[in-house]
Amino acid sequence: MSDTIVSAAYAPVALVMLLALLQFFGFMIAVGRARYRYGVKAPATSGNEDFERVYRVQMNTLEMLAIFVPSLWSFAIYISPIWAAGLGLVFIIGRTLYFTGYVKSADKRSLGFSLSMFPTLFLLIGGLFGAVRAALG
Repeated sequence: MSDTIVSAAYAPVALVMLLALLQFFGFMIAVGRARYRYGVKAPATSGNEDFERVYRVQMNTLEMLAIFVPSLWSFAIYISPIWAAGLGLVFIIGRTLYFTGYVKSADKRSLGFSLSMFPTLFLLIGGLFGAVRAALG
């Protein structure tokens, strides 16, 4: 029997989750830099459209993380850790594209949004299905 609490099979899922959180940390830093660059002093969150787009990326990502992280783990536990990690990587790529697109123009955020929303939805539905299936035996 292993001394670890969680199986090594879940290491890729943990890595993806931590990468997503590291990415979010980077978005927080980007907001701080944008505050300085565009002269938006805390606690203000509006007043400069360029700043507001950077800020919205951070806040929208925070909103997505609240669904993504538990869905990632539920899917990993009840369906497949490898598939969960793969879908999680698509989420991270999507959030990167979302950031780069949205910072340029609100009209350029759609691809990144889709590449992060659809994997999250798949993880959520799959995790729910797996949990219900496990609960029913």
